[in-house]
Amino acid sequence: MADQAKFQKMLEVLLMLDCKYGRTISELSDRFDISQRTVYRYFDTFKQVGFVIENNNGYFRIDKENATAQDISQLLHFTEEEAFILSKTIHAIDEDSELKEKLVKKLYSLYDFDRVIHAITKKEETENIYNLIQAIKQQKQVVLKEYKSGNSKNIRDRIVEPIDFTINYTGVWCYDTEDQTNKIFKASRIEEVEILDNDWQYKPKHRVGITDIFRMQSFEPIAIQLQLSLVAYNLILEEFPLSEKCLKKVDDNNYLLTTEVGNFLGVGRFVLGLPGEIEVVYPQAFRDYLSEKRSI
Repeated sequence: MADQAKFQKMLEVLLMLDCKYGRTISELSDRFDISQRTVYRYFDTFKQVGFVIENNNGYFRIDKENATAQDISQLLHFTEEEAFILSKTIHAIDEDSELKEKLVKKLYSLYDFDRVIHAITKKEETENIYNLIQAIKQQKQVVLKEYKSGNSKNIRDRIVEPIDFTINYTGVWCYDTEDQTNKIFKASRIEEVEILDNDWQYKPKHRVGITDIFRMQSFEPIAIQLQLSLVAYNLILEEFPLSEKCLKKVDDNNYLLTTEVGNFLGVGRFVLGLPGEIEVVYPQAFRDYLSEKRSI
């Protein structure tokens, strides 16, 4: 366990060095509660495995111009869909296989690492996501600097209490201290995240909605059931891999999708894009929604 914790901390330091302007030794020492001597030892280890650590007036970062350097977030990132597919592949191995047991344990232990599962594909957002992770772990309020709101059409700072991430970490569920509601803030619209000294003040009011297989979010899930043709079945597996957990075979040409959705927007786009291939079993409200969209 001690070795695993040490390895996790080294990964976190390495990911902190994957930034634009660099980090100081004291900053890394304070953030991870390790000595400055330990930070230098980590640097030596990184160099031994091929990373080039650039020192610019006391600010250290990974030299991304070096031919051997790679994007760390790409090396360590598993989205939920990727992890699901990889897990399913491993579970296809014979039940009695010792290899399977080892692979499953390694996958799950890796996927549970804070920085591994929360690393994001868009490297320009990595720093903000990292700070949000720390704020959630420490139960601290944050300032979302210059947040670009799609609803109010303005750009301003927002003080929030971050709660949890959406699929692929494209957004974060937060309690907005100004209007006192739970909502999603898009990671791509956040200029910078500043962690405040203030602890959470509204924890009893925190709520996280569902994210459905079509990547739509809501606090009020809607139960639906669709009958899919073979064409629709193949397409939904390709576009929305998490749907496999909700599918049941009726016969060689028909499949039932039974799930909950956040709203009709995502599933509606999918159904409307495949005319004649999908039948709505329930609810009637979804049939009415589709009829209205088709009449426009």
